[in-house]
Amino acid sequence: MHRTYRMGRPGYHDWMHPPRDLSMPSVPAPWQRTASGANLLGPAGQLGVTIFEEMTTLAAQTGAINLGQGFPDEDGPREIKAAAMAAIEAGANQYAPGKGILELREAVAAHQERFYGLAPDPHTEVIITTGATEGIAATLLAFVGPGDEVLTFEPFYDSYGAVIGLSGATHVTAPLLAPDFYPDMTAMEAAFTDRTRVVLLNNPHNPTGAVFPRHVLQRVVELAAKHDCLIITDEVYEHLTFGARHIPVATLPGAAERTITISSAGKTFSFTGWKIGWLTGPDHLVAAVRTVKQFLTYSSGTPFQAAIATGLALPDEFYQGVAATLQKKRDILSEGLRAAGFDVYTPQGTYFVNVDTAPLGIGDSVDLARRLPGLVGVAAIPVPVFCHPEGAERTRSLLRFAFCKKVDLLEEAAARLATLSGKL
Repeated sequence: MHRTYRMGRPGYHDWMHPPRDLSMPSVPAPWQRTASGANLLGPAGQLGVTIFEEMTTLAAQTGAINLGQGFPDEDGPREIKAAAMAAIEAGANQYAPGKGILELREAVAAHQERFYGLAPDPHTEVIITTGATEGIAATLLAFVGPGDEVLTFEPFYDSYGAVIGLSGATHVTAPLLAPDFYPDMTAMEAAFTDRTRVVLLNNPHNPTGAVFPRHVLQRVVELAAKHDCLIITDEVYEHLTFGARHIPVATLPGAAERTITISSAGKTFSFTGWKIGWLTGPDHLVAAVRTVKQFLTYSSGTPFQAAIATGLALPDEFYQGVAATLQKKRDILSEGLRAAGFDVYTPQGTYFVNVDTAPLGIGDSVDLARRLPGLVGVAAIPVPVFCHPEGAERTRSLLRFAFCKKVDLLEEAAARLATLSGKL
């Protein structure tokens, strides 16, 4: 658990690509709190770029296969693309309603009932957002501020820290522990306090690939009820699981009345650039979020919203096929990573696989991430960048690879990685 969250944490500038020297006022400005929350400020206020930008630049310079950023290199179903083009031709090119077009809100509600037995009212309990990222930001900004605490698991997706920093709230973490990356239950229970306003839960979990079991989720709900806090649950990888069943938090006893559930089309349908997300929850909580959301983007992606309504109605075979295809890709890349000499933590969900570099005698994954494109022509992301200092030390030998790429590219990456031990 890490309770103090100050600007300029020592060590974080170490992986920044060349910093800019910016003056630091005695009271940090909102942008500085945002940058600090995303691990982008050095101890003297230097502003760096994200690790994703650094690794992407290295991949481009060296011709490496970029398995760092988690976006697919193949488009999603043709019928969804056709629906978007048809919507454009039909004139769906102006502002959508602030809460999203009714067709998609109804499709989201039908999806929740079809897969999970939930029945949100599409008129009052569903909002369409500019990706899940906006949904998370609008929800946090609606409910937390200075004096509040927001609890996340660690490692955590970097936008969580950024928005928590922007809000002025304190970011508290509880560790996820290898090999299964389930929470340290004792630390999780200790992390809740009477100042905990929100617990922000990502399940299936990026970057670890964990899919949390029912007993873990139920304990989160019990602790949230005990401390009277809200649950924000980011479930964008809900359909990308491998043998493990995704359990939405809102389906658990005592959860629905305090839970905002967030998801998106990008991961399931491989249209990340469309930025179509949604959130569901009790009407009074959704109304509060909508109050903030309408002054962020107001609305976006009108023809894409109509197309994603088509996607959500695709048959079960589509959803099963997406997961089965990704599982095969996971296994192809994992084989190459094992051949390289890494310890591989097989993910139960998402499209990321984590490895431990320690068996190769390497304890610093940040350093290896910078060397890897030049050594074998593959780029990855070091897991410590998703952590506060204590967590960064705990995960300092872990690397994350994305396997949401074409099979031939993954096979080439696996072959390159298999040569690593001979090049160190």
